[in-house]
Amino acid sequence: MNVESGKWKVAVLLCVSIAFLFPLSLFPSANAQVAGLNALPMLRRSSMAHTNALSLRYLPLYTDNIVVGLDNPSLLTRGMGGTAMLSYYNMFVGGNMGSLAYAHNFKHVGTMLFGFHFNSFGKFEEYDEYDTYIGDFYAADYSLSVGWGMWIDSNFSIGTTFRPVMSQYAEYSAVALTVDLAGSYVSDNRRFAATLMANNIGAQIVTFDSKVEKVPFELSAALSYKLSKAPFRLFFAATELQRWNLRYNDRLNPTSQTDPFTGEVTEEKPFVGFMDNLMRHTVFGVELNLGTVLFARVGYSYRQAAEMRAADAFNMSGFSFGVGLHVKQFEFSYARRNYHLGQAPNYFTLSYKF
Repeated sequence: MNVESGKWKVAVLLCVSIAFLFPLSLFPSANAQVAGLNALPMLRRSSMAHTNALSLRYLPLYTDNIVVGLDNPSLLTRGMGGTAMLSYYNMFVGGNMGSLAYAHNFKHVGTMLFGFHFNSFGKFEEYDEYDTYIGDFYAADYSLSVGWGMWIDSNFSIGTTFRPVMSQYAEYSAVALTVDLAGSYVSDNRRFAATLMANNIGAQIVTFDSKVEKVPFELSAALSYKLSKAPFRLFFAATELQRWNLRYNDRLNPTSQTDPFTGEVTEEKPFVGFMDNLMRHTVFGVELNLGTVLFARVGYSYRQAAEMRAADAFNMSGFSFGVGLHVKQFEFSYARRNYHLGQAPNYFTLSYKF
């Protein structure tokens, strides 16, 4: 494929994808709210160590690693067939989240990926309106995923993941059906890859009560580039493309300042507010390849850092890091992601190719 033809195909694919996916953000069941005010929060997170080490939601990467195909169905490859994966991380205050997945090559269908995910919030004590102890109950989310991808040619691919989700909180339960749609472009030398993704298109079909809650729809784009003469791969993601304003009023970090002596109010400059909002849509990551066995990864999410910053102290909120080890059929990854000053979950992922 010549360069000019490739550029035109990229432009056409992106235009068609945006034209198709953008109206989905206007659906009532798809509108997202600031600060995660949505049902089924597990749909906004990945339990993969490789992904979280780079602070990403999914990986725009051409590889045979099943971790990529689990969150990005458009980059499912035949090399992922016959691979099993187990992932786990400890959430806040004793909660746990994990995933199991297996990819298989079918003769007439292609490569498909099957996964099971759980998000356990732990055990709670239940009391009635008179403050009388009734007993203990558990709260958890569960989901299944079936992913399928198709390569249009050697450079372009599309994929989808169907994901039913159930929440069980004591005697209350809810069910939702969601679909992810993705399209990717990979260069001939495989050093550049880009993905446009629409996550969580769907709605609740069974509710906790009579009110239908919104699922966390998100439209995003991500790319990666491997430097030709250096052992680095750079990652960049543009998130929440379906809405512009990701800011909210934070009483601990107000945008205007009042002089305690004169009472004069200093308003935030419009350009500062614009850049702050723009940067909240961005995520950056770097992966260092130490040969073909060992990998080191670092990521940064500006939005996470902005929302979790401490007024009087520096912390590592927004930063993440991790390592990966690939030996024969085994691949192991570890990550630590700093959400705020007091919590930094650890992620573990192990895959094996049979």
